[in-house]
Amino acid sequence: MTILNVVNDNPLIDGRQSPRAMMVRKGAQILLHDMKHAVLPELVLPNGRRADLITVSDKGEIWIVEIKTSIEDFRIDRKWPEYRTYCDRLIFATHRDVPLEIFPEDCGLMLSDGYGAHLLRDASQHKLAPATRKALMLDFSRTAAHRLMMAEWSTGKSFDDIET
Repeated sequence: MTILNVVNDNPLIDGRQSPRAMMVRKGAQILLHDMKHAVLPELVLPNGRRADLITVSDKGEIWIVEIKTSIEDFRIDRKWPEYRTYCDRLIFATHRDVPLEIFPEDCGLMLSDGYGAHLLRDASQHKLAPATRKALMLDFSRTAAHRLMMAEWSTGKSFDDIET
């Protein structure tokens, strides 16, 4: 799979995710939005790892949602424990064809069908250090603002084209 789709005109899609992962992601995003979380996909963390989804709740809690689409996907990916350093809660999101018992009990668990998701298990809480929280919040907000600007620019419209 290519890292970057050079013909893609949508700056919000980078081409790394499989269609199944995008389906799980969309359902998880819908649930998180309903839970009043601000959701940002594919944020690079200070350790160089990339969180599938990172969220900020209305109370300021930071969650990382790790998407897994198969048993093999879960077994070969051993980087997820490193995410705990950068979130208050760690949650796995998957779909109905993946056996739920493979996921660790101390992590949250979300089941997605692409049209929504259900939080089947809450994640245990481990509070972030204040300096880590501040750095993540700054990176989250700057990345979100940059992506919004890139999405606006990708429309190709100028202010002259906008009707008032």
